[in-house]
Amino acid sequence: MRKLKYLDYFIAVPYLILSLFGIVMVYSASADIGSQNGGSPVSYLIKQAIYVVMGLVIVAFMLSLNINKLRNRSVLRLAGWLAFGALFLLIAMGQTINGAAGWFHLGPISIQPAEFVKFYVIIWLANAIDHRQDELQVENWWVPMWRPVLICCIIVILIFVQPDMGGAAINAAIILVMCLASGFNYRRAIVYFSGLFLFIVGIVFPIAVKFTESGHVHNYKLLRLVAFINPFDHAQTVGQQLVNSYYALSNGGIFGVGWGNSIQKTGYLPEPNTDFIMAIVAEELGLVTALILIALLFTIIMRIVLVGIRSHSAYQSLVCYGSATYLTIQTLFNLGGVLGMLPITGVTFPFISYGGSSTWTLALVMGVVLNISARQNRERQA
Repeated sequence: MRKLKYLDYFIAVPYLILSLFGIVMVYSASADIGSQNGGSPVSYLIKQAIYVVMGLVIVAFMLSLNINKLRNRSVLRLAGWLAFGALFLLIAMGQTINGAAGWFHLGPISIQPAEFVKFYVIIWLANAIDHRQDELQVENWWVPMWRPVLICCIIVILIFVQPDMGGAAINAAIILVMCLASGFNYRRAIVYFSGLFLFIVGIVFPIAVKFTESGHVHNYKLLRLVAFINPFDHAQTVGQQLVNSYYALSNGGIFGVGWGNSIQKTGYLPEPNTDFIMAIVAEELGLVTALILIALLFTIIMRIVLVGIRSHSAYQSLVCYGSATYLTIQTLFNLGGVLGMLPITGVTFPFISYGGSSTWTLALVMGVVLNISARQNRERQA
Protein backbone atom coordinates (compact mmCIF):
# COMPACT_ATOMS: atom_id res chain seq x y z
CA MET A 1 0.00 0.00 0.00
CA ARG A 2 1.43 3.33 -1.10
CA LYS A 3 -0.19 5.20 1.79
CA LEU A 4 1.71 3.17 4.39
CA LYS A 5 4.81 5.32 4.02
CA TYR A 6 2.66 8.35 4.91
CA LEU A 7 1.14 6.63 7.96
CA ASP A 8 0.54 8.86 10.99
CA TYR A 9 2.34 7.01 13.77
CA PHE A 10 0.98 9.36 16.45
CA ILE A 11 -2.42 7.78 15.74
CA ALA A 12 -1.52 4.29 14.53
CA VAL A 13 0.93 3.29 17.30
CA PRO A 14 -1.25 4.29 20.29
CA TYR A 15 -4.24 2.65 18.57
CA LEU A 16 -2.33 -0.61 18.17
CA ILE A 17 -0.98 -0.52 21.75
CA LEU A 18 -4.43 0.13 23.22
CA SER A 19 -6.07 -2.60 21.12
CA LEU A 20 -3.47 -5.23 22.07
CA PHE A 21 -3.62 -4.19 25.72
CA GLY A 22 -7.40 -4.48 25.49
CA ILE A 23 -7.12 -8.13 24.45
CA VAL A 24 -4.94 -8.85 27.49
CA MET A 25 -7.28 -7.05 29.89
CA VAL A 26 -10.42 -8.62 28.41
CA TYR A 27 -8.88 -12.03 29.15
CA SER A 28 -8.03 -11.04 32.72
CA ALA A 29 -11.45 -9.49 33.37
CA SER A 30 -13.54 -12.22 31.73
CA ALA A 31 -11.81 -15.52 32.61
CA ASP A 32 -13.99 -15.97 35.69
CA ILE A 33 -17.15 -15.05 33.76
CA GLY A 34 -16.42 -17.68 31.12
CA SER A 35 -15.88 -20.37 33.76
CA GLN A 36 -18.98 -19.37 35.76
CA ASN A 37 -21.14 -19.58 32.62
CA GLY A 38 -19.96 -23.12 31.98
CA GLY A 39 -17.69 -22.14 29.10
CA SER A 40 -13.97 -21.73 28.57
CA PRO A 41 -11.95 -19.10 30.45
CA VAL A 42 -10.45 -18.03 27.11
CA SER A 43 -13.76 -17.67 25.22
CA TYR A 44 -13.88 -13.87 25.52
CA LEU A 45 -10.15 -13.66 24.80
CA ILE A 46 -10.56 -15.51 21.50
CA LYS A 47 -13.55 -13.42 20.46
CA GLN A 48 -11.85 -10.12 21.30
CA ALA A 49 -8.69 -11.18 19.44
CA ILE A 50 -10.82 -11.93 16.38
CA TYR A 51 -12.61 -8.57 16.72
CA VAL A 52 -9.28 -6.71 16.88
CA VAL A 53 -7.80 -8.58 13.89
CA MET A 54 -10.93 -7.85 11.85
CA GLY A 55 -10.68 -4.25 13.06
CA LEU A 56 -7.13 -4.01 11.70
CA VAL A 57 -8.40 -5.31 8.36
CA ILE A 58 -11.08 -2.59 8.40
CA VAL A 59 -8.44 0.05 9.18
CA ALA A 60 -6.28 -1.18 6.28
CA PHE A 61 -9.27 -1.10 3.92
CA MET A 62 -10.35 2.40 4.97
CA LEU A 63 -6.75 3.63 4.70
CA SER A 64 -6.45 2.38 1.11
CA LEU A 65 -9.91 3.64 0.09
CA ASN A 66 -10.41 6.78 -1.98
CA ILE A 67 -12.10 8.90 0.69
CA ASN A 68 -14.38 10.52 -1.89
CA LYS A 69 -16.20 7.19 -2.23
CA LEU A 70 -17.60 7.77 1.27
CA ARG A 71 -19.31 10.87 -0.15
CA ASN A 72 -21.01 8.95 -2.95
CA ARG A 73 -24.73 9.68 -2.83
CA SER A 74 -25.72 6.05 -3.37
CA VAL A 75 -23.38 4.85 -0.60
CA LEU A 76 -24.72 7.40 1.87
CA ARG A 77 -28.32 6.67 0.92
CA LEU A 78 -27.83 2.92 1.37
CA ALA A 79 -26.07 3.45 4.71
CA GLY A 80 -28.90 5.75 5.80
CA TRP A 81 -31.60 3.22 4.97
CA LEU A 82 -29.66 0.50 6.81
CA ALA A 83 -29.19 2.76 9.86
CA PHE A 84 -32.83 3.81 10.10
CA GLY A 85 -34.09 0.31 9.32
CA ALA A 86 -31.90 -1.22 12.04
CA LEU A 87 -32.94 1.38 14.64
CA PHE A 88 -36.65 0.88 13.91
CA LEU A 89 -36.27 -2.92 14.04
CA LEU A 90 -34.47 -2.67 17.38
CA ILE A 91 -37.47 -0.98 18.94
CA ALA A 92 -39.73 -3.77 17.70
CA MET A 93 -37.56 -6.87 18.13
CA GLY A 94 -34.14 -6.00 19.56
CA GLN A 95 -32.58 -8.19 22.23
CA THR A 96 -32.75 -6.51 25.65
CA ILE A 97 -29.47 -6.39 27.60
CA ASN A 98 -29.12 -4.30 30.76
CA GLY A 99 -32.49 -2.64 30.19
CA ALA A 100 -31.90 -1.58 26.55
CA ALA A 101 -33.16 -3.33 23.44
CA GLY A 102 -30.06 -2.46 21.44
CA TRP A 103 -28.70 -5.73 20.03
CA PHE A 104 -29.34 -8.14 17.17
CA HIS A 105 -28.19 -11.74 17.52
CA LEU A 106 -26.29 -12.95 14.45
CA GLY A 107 -25.06 -16.43 15.25
CA PRO A 108 -22.36 -16.36 17.93
CA ILE A 109 -22.09 -12.56 17.99
CA SER A 110 -24.39 -9.67 18.90
CA ILE A 111 -24.47 -6.55 16.74
CA GLN A 112 -25.21 -3.13 18.26
CA PRO A 113 -26.37 -0.85 15.42
CA ALA A 114 -26.17 2.30 17.57
CA GLU A 115 -22.37 1.94 17.53
CA PHE A 116 -22.15 1.93 13.71
CA VAL A 117 -24.64 4.82 13.53
CA LYS A 118 -21.98 7.04 15.20
CA PHE A 119 -19.73 6.56 12.16
CA TYR A 120 -22.62 7.11 9.77
CA VAL A 121 -23.59 10.37 11.51
CA ILE A 122 -19.99 11.64 11.21
CA ILE A 123 -19.55 11.00 7.48
CA TRP A 124 -23.13 11.91 6.52
CA LEU A 125 -23.32 15.18 8.46
CA ALA A 126 -19.83 16.23 7.30
CA ASN A 127 -20.95 15.72 3.72
CA ALA A 128 -24.26 17.55 4.26
CA ILE A 129 -22.52 20.56 5.83
CA ASP A 130 -19.81 20.69 3.17
CA HIS A 131 -22.40 20.75 0.36
CA ARG A 132 -24.07 23.76 2.03
CA GLN A 133 -20.83 25.56 2.87
CA ASP A 134 -21.53 28.55 0.61
CA GLU A 135 -25.01 29.05 2.11
CA LEU A 136 -24.03 28.91 5.78
CA GLN A 137 -24.16 32.22 7.62
CA VAL A 138 -24.36 32.81 11.37
CA GLU A 139 -27.62 34.78 10.99
CA ASN A 140 -29.49 32.25 8.82
CA TRP A 141 -27.64 29.03 9.68
CA TRP A 142 -30.92 27.15 10.18
CA VAL A 143 -32.24 27.86 6.67
CA PRO A 144 -29.95 25.47 4.77
CA MET A 145 -29.33 23.15 7.74
CA TRP A 146 -32.80 22.45 9.15
CA ARG A 147 -33.28 19.22 7.19
CA PRO A 148 -29.93 17.57 8.10
CA VAL A 149 -30.40 18.62 11.74
CA LEU A 150 -33.93 17.18 11.77
CA ILE A 151 -32.68 13.84 10.41
CA CYS A 152 -29.92 13.77 13.03
CA CYS A 153 -32.46 14.51 15.80
CA ILE A 154 -34.63 11.61 14.62
CA ILE A 155 -31.58 9.31 14.83
CA VAL A 156 -30.83 10.49 18.38
CA ILE A 157 -34.47 9.97 19.43
CA LEU A 158 -34.56 6.45 17.95
CA ILE A 159 -31.45 5.54 19.95
CA PHE A 160 -32.78 7.21 23.11
CA VAL A 161 -36.08 5.25 23.09
CA GLN A 162 -34.30 1.86 23.07
CA PRO A 163 -33.43 3.26 25.70
CA ASP A 164 -29.71 3.91 25.15
CA MET A 165 -29.00 7.20 26.91
CA GLY A 166 -25.23 6.92 26.46
CA GLY A 167 -25.43 6.27 22.72
CA ALA A 168 -27.96 9.06 22.24
CA ALA A 169 -25.82 11.53 24.20
CA ILE A 170 -22.65 10.65 22.25
CA ASN A 171 -24.41 11.09 18.91
CA ALA A 172 -25.93 14.36 20.12
CA ALA A 173 -22.47 15.62 21.14
CA ILE A 174 -21.01 14.65 17.75
CA ILE A 175 -23.81 16.53 15.97
CA LEU A 176 -23.44 19.59 18.21
CA VAL A 177 -19.66 19.89 17.76
CA MET A 178 -19.86 19.43 13.99
CA CYS A 179 -22.62 22.05 13.77
CA LEU A 180 -20.62 24.48 15.89
CA ALA A 181 -17.60 23.90 13.64
CA SER A 182 -19.76 24.77 10.63
CA GLY A 183 -20.71 28.19 12.02
CA PHE A 184 -23.69 27.60 14.33
CA ASN A 185 -23.97 30.36 16.94
CA TYR A 186 -22.31 29.00 20.07
CA ARG A 187 -24.27 31.40 22.30
CA ARG A 188 -27.52 29.77 21.20
CA ALA A 189 -26.03 26.34 21.82
CA ILE A 190 -25.08 27.36 25.36
CA VAL A 191 -28.62 28.62 26.01
CA TYR A 192 -30.23 25.44 24.64
CA PHE A 193 -28.04 23.04 26.59
CA SER A 194 -28.15 25.10 29.79
CA GLY A 195 -31.92 24.91 29.65
CA LEU A 196 -31.78 21.14 29.08
CA PHE A 197 -29.34 20.69 31.98
CA LEU A 198 -31.49 22.75 34.35
CA PHE A 199 -34.57 20.79 33.30
CA ILE A 200 -32.86 17.45 34.08
CA VAL A 201 -31.34 18.58 37.39
CA GLY A 202 -34.32 20.61 38.60
CA ILE A 203 -37.21 18.41 37.45
CA VAL A 204 -36.22 14.95 36.18
CA PHE A 205 -33.86 14.03 39.05
CA PRO A 206 -36.21 15.02 41.91
CA ILE A 207 -39.21 13.30 40.32
CA ALA A 208 -37.17 10.15 39.64
CA VAL A 209 -35.92 10.03 43.24
CA LYS A 210 -39.40 10.58 44.70
CA PHE A 211 -41.12 7.94 42.58
CA THR A 212 -38.32 5.40 43.04
CA GLU A 213 -38.36 5.76 46.82
CA SER A 214 -42.13 5.25 46.81
CA GLY A 215 -41.74 2.06 44.74
CA HIS A 216 -43.64 3.33 41.71
CA VAL A 217 -40.74 3.20 39.25
CA HIS A 218 -39.15 -0.02 38.02
CA ASN A 219 -37.43 1.21 34.84
CA TYR A 220 -33.83 -0.02 34.84
CA LYS A 221 -32.33 3.09 33.24
CA LEU A 222 -34.22 5.44 35.54
CA LEU A 223 -33.17 3.44 38.59
CA ARG A 224 -29.53 3.75 37.44
CA LEU A 225 -29.99 7.51 37.36
CA VAL A 226 -31.28 7.46 40.91
CA ALA A 227 -28.48 5.13 42.11
CA PHE A 228 -25.95 7.68 40.83
CA ILE A 229 -27.08 10.14 43.51
CA ASN A 230 -26.43 7.71 46.39
CA PRO A 231 -25.20 4.29 45.22
CA PHE A 232 -24.74 2.90 48.73
CA ASP A 233 -28.52 3.12 49.30
CA HIS A 234 -28.91 0.70 46.38
CA ALA A 235 -25.73 -1.36 46.90
CA GLN A 236 -27.54 -4.69 46.44
CA THR A 237 -29.41 -3.67 43.27
CA VAL A 238 -28.71 -0.92 40.70
CA GLY A 239 -25.96 0.65 42.80
CA GLN A 240 -23.95 -2.59 42.86
CA GLN A 241 -21.75 -1.70 39.89
CA LEU A 242 -20.69 1.70 41.18
CA VAL A 243 -20.11 0.52 44.77
CA ASN A 244 -17.90 -2.34 43.63
CA SER A 245 -16.14 -0.01 41.19
CA TYR A 246 -15.19 2.13 44.19
CA TYR A 247 -13.87 -0.97 45.96
CA ALA A 248 -11.80 -1.92 42.89
CA LEU A 249 -10.27 1.55 42.63
CA SER A 250 -9.51 1.53 46.35
CA ASN A 251 -7.90 -1.93 46.21
CA GLY A 252 -5.66 -1.01 43.28
CA GLY A 253 -4.06 2.11 44.70
CA ILE A 254 -1.06 3.50 42.82
CA PHE A 255 0.50 0.31 41.38
CA GLY A 256 -2.27 -2.30 41.65
CA VAL A 257 -2.54 -5.77 43.13
CA GLY A 258 -1.02 -7.49 40.08
CA TRP A 259 -2.36 -8.65 36.73
CA GLY A 260 -5.04 -11.33 37.16
CA ASN A 261 -5.40 -10.74 40.91
CA SER A 262 -8.57 -8.61 40.90
CA ILE A 263 -11.10 -9.48 43.60
CA GLN A 264 -14.01 -7.49 42.21
CA LYS A 265 -14.10 -9.37 38.88
CA THR A 266 -14.87 -12.66 40.66
CA GLY A 267 -18.61 -12.08 40.83
CA TYR A 268 -18.78 -8.78 42.69
CA LEU A 269 -18.57 -6.30 39.81
CA PRO A 270 -21.06 -6.89 36.96
CA GLU A 271 -19.76 -6.28 33.42
CA PRO A 272 -16.06 -6.26 34.40
CA ASN A 273 -14.96 -6.86 30.80
CA THR A 274 -17.10 -4.14 29.18
CA ASP A 275 -18.43 -1.02 30.93
CA PHE A 276 -16.19 -1.36 34.02
CA ILE A 277 -13.01 -2.75 32.55
CA MET A 278 -11.10 0.39 33.64
CA ALA A 279 -12.01 -0.40 37.25
CA ILE A 280 -10.33 -3.79 36.78
CA VAL A 281 -7.32 -2.15 35.10
CA ALA A 282 -6.99 0.23 38.06
CA GLU A 283 -7.37 -2.59 40.58
CA GLU A 284 -4.85 -4.94 38.96
CA LEU A 285 -2.32 -2.50 37.48
CA GLY A 286 -2.95 0.64 39.50
CA LEU A 287 -3.54 4.32 38.89
CA VAL A 288 -0.25 4.74 37.00
CA THR A 289 -1.23 2.27 34.26
CA ALA A 290 -4.72 3.74 33.99
CA LEU A 291 -3.24 7.21 33.50
CA ILE A 292 -0.84 5.90 30.82
CA LEU A 293 -3.79 4.42 28.90
CA ILE A 294 -5.72 7.68 29.17
CA ALA A 295 -2.62 9.58 27.97
CA LEU A 296 -2.34 7.31 24.91
CA LEU A 297 -6.00 7.89 24.11
CA PHE A 298 -5.56 11.63 24.66
CA THR A 299 -2.63 11.54 22.19
CA ILE A 300 -4.88 10.02 19.52
CA ILE A 301 -7.63 12.59 20.15
CA MET A 302 -5.28 15.59 20.05
CA ARG A 303 -3.62 14.31 16.90
CA ILE A 304 -7.00 13.88 15.19
CA VAL A 305 -7.93 17.46 16.12
CA LEU A 306 -4.59 18.66 14.72
CA VAL A 307 -5.20 16.77 11.46
CA GLY A 308 -8.62 18.47 11.24
CA ILE A 309 -7.12 21.92 11.82
CA ARG A 310 -4.45 21.37 9.16
CA SER A 311 -6.89 20.15 6.52
CA HIS A 312 -7.86 22.49 3.67
CA SER A 313 -11.06 20.50 3.08
CA ALA A 314 -14.12 21.39 5.17
CA TYR A 315 -15.39 17.83 4.80
CA GLN A 316 -12.17 16.28 6.09
CA SER A 317 -11.94 18.76 8.97
CA LEU A 318 -15.50 18.01 10.04
CA VAL A 319 -14.87 14.25 9.91
CA CYS A 320 -11.87 14.73 12.19
CA TYR A 321 -13.77 16.94 14.64
CA GLY A 322 -16.66 14.47 14.76
CA SER A 323 -14.26 11.55 15.30
CA ALA A 324 -12.40 13.37 18.09
CA THR A 325 -15.71 14.21 19.76
CA TYR A 326 -16.82 10.58 19.55
CA LEU A 327 -13.65 9.36 21.30
CA THR A 328 -13.65 12.17 23.86
CA ILE A 329 -17.29 11.89 24.97
CA GLN A 330 -17.24 8.09 25.02
CA THR A 331 -14.12 8.16 27.21
CA LEU A 332 -15.58 10.77 29.56
CA PHE A 333 -18.88 8.89 29.89
CA ASN A 334 -17.13 5.62 30.66
CA LEU A 335 -14.67 7.09 33.17
CA GLY A 336 -17.43 9.25 34.65
CA GLY A 337 -19.50 6.14 35.30
CA VAL A 338 -16.55 4.21 36.77
CA LEU A 339 -15.63 7.12 39.09
CA GLY A 340 -19.23 7.94 40.04
CA MET A 341 -19.03 11.42 38.51
CA LEU A 342 -21.75 10.65 35.92
CA PRO A 343 -24.70 8.23 35.82
CA ILE A 344 -23.83 4.79 34.43
CA THR A 345 -24.83 4.77 30.76
CA GLY A 346 -23.46 1.43 29.55
CA VAL A 347 -20.76 3.11 27.43
CA THR A 348 -17.58 1.11 26.80
CA PHE A 349 -14.02 2.42 27.11
CA PRO A 350 -12.52 2.90 23.61
CA PHE A 351 -10.15 0.14 22.42
CA ILE A 352 -9.99 -1.59 25.83
CA SER A 353 -13.51 -2.89 26.51
CA TYR A 354 -14.82 -6.15 25.07
CA GLY A 355 -17.19 -5.89 22.10
CA GLY A 356 -17.25 -6.39 18.35
CA SER A 357 -19.53 -3.50 17.36
CA SER A 358 -17.49 -0.97 19.35
CA THR A 359 -14.16 -2.35 18.09
CA TRP A 360 -15.25 -2.27 14.45
CA THR A 361 -16.79 1.21 14.68
CA LEU A 362 -13.58 2.54 16.20
CA ALA A 363 -11.66 0.82 13.39
CA LEU A 364 -13.80 2.58 10.79
CA VAL A 365 -13.11 5.93 12.43
CA MET A 366 -9.37 5.25 12.81
CA GLY A 367 -9.11 4.14 9.19
CA VAL A 368 -10.78 7.28 7.84
CA VAL A 369 -8.70 9.59 10.05
CA LEU A 370 -5.47 7.81 9.06
CA ASN A 371 -6.54 8.14 5.42
CA ILE A 372 -7.01 11.91 5.83
CA SER A 373 -3.69 12.25 7.65
CA ALA A 374 -1.87 10.21 4.99
CA ARG A 375 -3.27 12.45 2.26
CA GLN A 376 -1.99 15.50 4.15
CA ASN A 377 1.46 13.97 4.62
CA ARG A 378 1.68 13.06 0.94
CA GLU A 379 0.65 16.57 -0.13
CA ARG A 380 3.16 18.11 2.30
CA GLN A 381 6.03 15.97 0.98
CA ALA A 382 5.01 16.63 -2.62
